[in-house]
Amino acid sequence: MLYDAESGDFDIALAGDAMLTRRISVGREKSFLALRDLLQSADAVCANLEGSVRTWDEGTPGLTVGTYMTTPPEYLDDLKWLGVDMVSCANNHAFDYGEGGIMATIRHLDAADIPHAGCGRNLAEARAPGYLDTARGRVAMIATTATFKPWNLAGVQRPDMQGRPGINPFRFTSTYTVDTSAFEELKRISQELGFEKARERDRRHFFSDRDLGGADAEEDVALLGERFVRGNSFKVSTTPDPGDMAENLHAIAEARRQADWVVVSFHSHEFGGESALSAENRADLEELADFTPVFARAAIDAGADVVFGHGPHTPLGVEIYKGRPIFYSVGNFIFMNETVPFFPADAYQRFDLGPDASPADFLDARTAKDTKGHPAYPKFWQSVVGMCSFRNRELSQVRLYPIDMGHGLPRAQRGRPMMASPDVAEGILDRLQYLSEGFGTRIRKVDGIGVID
Repeated sequence: MLYDAESGDFDIALAGDAMLTRRISVGREKSFLALRDLLQSADAVCANLEGSVRTWDEGTPGLTVGTYMTTPPEYLDDLKWLGVDMVSCANNHAFDYGEGGIMATIRHLDAADIPHAGCGRNLAEARAPGYLDTARGRVAMIATTATFKPWNLAGVQRPDMQGRPGINPFRFTSTYTVDTSAFEELKRISQELGFEKARERDRRHFFSDRDLGGADAEEDVALLGERFVRGNSFKVSTTPDPGDMAENLHAIAEARRQADWVVVSFHSHEFGGESALSAENRADLEELADFTPVFARAAIDAGADVVFGHGPHTPLGVEIYKGRPIFYSVGNFIFMNETVPFFPADAYQRFDLGPDASPADFLDARTAKDTKGHPAYPKFWQSVVGMCSFRNRELSQVRLYPIDMGHGLPRAQRGRPMMASPDVAEGILDRLQYLSEGFGTRIRKVDGIGVID
């Protein structure tokens, strides 16, 4: 054997959303250093870097109702110290500081020598794989997001016009099936309020059907940006955008030919299934929209070795498809979205706070002093790191290491990941087993770790 990579032995660790706003390399707890040892034992560690890497004067605040996430460039060294080797930048916070924030993120990650994927100076660059060279093989990552605003997506480069910096999008179409009586009322609403006539006028002017959401048909009505069809009952279905699907699969096929190992990062907040109709809060949502497994399985078919999802901020089910793992969400990893040093005026104005208000005032108002939002629910602060072990290029084992980010502790403390205590680990693994049963996945509990053989 000439090269170590020929063995086909490789360990890939997968961590979720990293929202880093404080130093972590100062931590000395045994359970924290144990996590670091775990990550450093892997051949490659992939995480989703949520937000912009920027200094105070780089980029300008965009339009969002969430946290304006900023990671100071100097904290990238802490991410590397912990063991993270490469990151996804395709997520709904990547554009929080506009095109300038995207460009700053690319610049600082390159300077820190952290391979990345999912955002770029134009669409081709955002779609392209990032590459990491390791002692036991070359890793490629393709990163895309289904959750974003229309102005976040990267633009196509033309010979006569530069592209637009942004994220690698994964668009989808939602179709709402309603019964006949509801459908007839929707048609009447569209006619009586002038929406239907407005679309006719716009079509005669210069808008395309894509701009207008498609033409109405006898069994199809577009209303307020959504598509409704006539049926016998009520149902929501989602389908991937054919262009985004094809181009992301093309990038995966390219990576398959250029790397030893291919990882696909998929960010999505889009839910479906029964829990979308019944869950009382976001922490209790259990299934992503149905376009997600369609893409995840197609990614494996195209050559991916691992698909890891994130975005819901809670771990979701695990599927083994054709001998390759799909993590529908690994949840949070570093959850420091409450120690951001600055927020733009728009954020304060949402809660009627004036120019003298501070970040703590804003956060107190947004979470009603930790009684709603992420601080109110333990599930957002309990997650897993997935370790995928391949031997002779075949998946040998998946190990799920429960982590705890300190729910209920003060803002200055919570958010740094630690190996979970036995009782917390038990609850995390029980939930993961329940959520994975629908995919035919059995998770064994061994000394506080979940094991999939």
